[in-house]
Amino acid sequence: MDEKIEGRMRAVCRLIDTFNDWLGGYVFALLALPLLYVVAYEVISRYVFDAPTDWSYELSYMLYGSFFMLGAGYTLLKGGHVRTDIFYNNWSFRTRGILDSLLYVIAFYPGMIFFFWIGLEEAHHAFITNEHSDATPWMPPLSPFKSTIPIAAALLLLQGFSELLKSIYAAVTNQPLLTGREA
Repeated sequence: MDEKIEGRMRAVCRLIDTFNDWLGGYVFALLALPLLYVVAYEVISRYVFDAPTDWSYELSYMLYGSFFMLGAGYTLLKGGHVRTDIFYNNWSFRTRGILDSLLYVIAFYPGMIFFFWIGLEEAHHAFITNEHSDATPWMPPLSPFKSTIPIAAALLLLQGFSELLKSIYAAVTNQPLLTGREA
């Protein structure tokens, strides 16, 4: 592979990987702190003071859902999504690269674009109708929570582009594309 193309691929992958690593590993990870507080507060209120809250259930599922969804790009970066490693790890880098490239183009991108589009429509609808939850008397607005869906899909699409470039490189060279972040 041409050194200039390889250098550009490496730079793009490093930039995307660093961005998703920072967001997932530092920014979105901070959502665990208010989630921990809300759950602990509810447990203490309910079981120590016999005074359950109206708001903790909805706030905890919104925080956990956001934590889970927004961390998906980070999880893709770290290789944490489901894969049949018993087979995958025995294949050459070229075979992995070919299969990954095909699956990103055929399955991942269409699915994530659909997920992004539908999530965007849902978030937009929640904003323009001022949608509120009716699961509890607290009735929080749903637009911030629903906005995490297209954001998560966009971050997955971005990280997927980095992974596709790495897969193409592996398919062509039979070696992994090292971005300098692996050490």
